[in-house]
Amino acid sequence: MESGNGISSALPSCQSIRGPAPLDGEVVVLNDAGLSDFAALRKAITRRQHNLYFVAFDLLHLNGHDLRDMALEDRREILTGLIGSDSRIQFSETMPGEANAIYHLIDAAGLEGMVSKRRDSKYRSGPTTNWLKTKSFTESEFELLGVERERGKPAFALMADPGSRKYVGSAFVSVNRIVSSR
Repeated sequence: MESGNGISSALPSCQSIRGPAPLDGEVVVLNDAGLSDFAALRKAITRRQHNLYFVAFDLLHLNGHDLRDMALEDRREILTGLIGSDSRIQFSETMPGEANAIYHLIDAAGLEGMVSKRRDSKYRSGPTTNWLKTKSFTESEFELLGVERERGKPAFALMADPGSRKYVGSAFVSVNRIVSSR
């Protein structure tokens, strides 16, 4: 994200970082408990942009200086000084501790997952062993109410509670090219 470009021009509420600074981060919507709510994000993108926050993980450049060869912990230290306390941009705090214990806390809170990065790592685009994304998920059975499909866009399975047949949400349907061309 760069102040004045990218997401900040689409979401004026995110134009609060000082200076041009491309960031690595993620747009989120917070629920009443202050936790990221992925289902609410989809609605907020098109309907309630004032509910969106940008959670910044990393700082890549600052005022024309490439910071990608600096250690992650040094880049993050600079980043904390750029984000105002009343900003729609939030700093992704480090959670020190043992990864399995942190994962279980994240999973119990119903969060999407976590990203683990080496503190001394330099920023590199593409696959690397310096960071790892671990997703949490729940498996449940639902009745299929139908499929919402628009040409050129991913299909959504519309799902219901098996007992009540009450709509509970939707999920992306991912199929290979042969099946999707039918």
